Amino acid sequence: MIDLRSDTVTRPSQAMLAVMAAAEVGDDVWGDDPAVARLQAVVAERAGHEAGLYFPSGTQCNLAALMAHCARGDEYIVGQSAHTYRYEGGGAAVLGSIQPQPLENAPDGSLPLDKIAAAIKPLDDHFARTRLLALENTIGGKVLAPAYVGQALQLAHERGLATHLDGARVCNAAVALGQPLAALCAPFDSVSICFSKGLGAPVGSVLVGSRALLLQAHRWRKMLGGGMRQSGLLAAACLYAFEHHFERLAEDHDNAAHLARGLAQIEQVTLLSQATNMVFAQFPQADCAELEAWLKARGILTQVLYASRFVTHRDVSRADIDTFIDAVKAYFAR
Repeated sequence: MIDLRSDTVTRPSQAMLAVMAAAEVGDDVWGDDPAVARLQAVVAERAGHEAGLYFPSGTQCNLAALMAHCARGDEYIVGQSAHTYRYEGGGAAVLGSIQPQPLENAPDGSLPLDKIAAAIKPLDDHFARTRLLALENTIGGKVLAPAYVGQALQLAHERGLATHLDGARVCNAAVALGQPLAALCAPFDSVSICFSKGLGAPVGSVLVGSRALLLQAHRWRKMLGGGMRQSGLLAAACLYAFEHHFERLAEDHDNAAHLARGLAQIEQVTLLSQATNMVFAQFPQADCAELEAWLKARGILTQVLYASRFVTHRDVSRADIDTFIDAVKAYFAR
């Protein structure tokens, strides 16, 4: 199947499976799994931080970071479209007793600086204590402008806030900008970096930050059920992905641009946007369900909605993109 639903659907390559099978492991709850230790150290160094902590999922990684930064009754400023607010089950509020203060994202994915400043609460017992600014990069495939990020972090730090980056696709952002990973990650107090999306590992995210912050996050990881035993089998896959699949993300970006050009040529399709490895397009409402079934019958998995997202990744080739475009054309040409 050609699967364009997400870059989370990638499967381990034979080389990655071989690395996993050969991994030297221990018990990571005791802190003696060498493969996990190596992954944490390598990622932290490349991201420009003191230490790293391996998590089974990006959702848990983000939640532990929020809980390490914020106590009960504290507040974090976040975008309405951000994963940590919209797509992670309300975990910060439910499990961390942390109040989100959502702001509407600008079209480029940023949070306007004036709105951030206005949302910071004064020190008054009537208000939740504003402790953290959380950004996301990429967001909807869009890369936050480095100049904007610098201004937002300066504002946050001047106002006494910590900063967290949901970097689920920060590797895509680094490749798109042609900058080292540390340039995007080091200015934040913490960053979650996911390996099970475009990098193609089966499971895992790493939280990077100061050793003091990660000591707190380590306790929350245990409480949230994220303490794994011989998790070096999974960490080895993440490290392989980090060392072998990072630069090739540019290929996914090129394929997404090719997909966008193809969809833009179809009269019934409205191209909404394309950035990094994501394409958003609009289809006639009446055709969505039928088109989705049509594509599935031809070996193509997508979600066809009025506003649809298509994601390129290492298991989708340029020829696969052409097959998808031709199938959409054939549907409307019936």
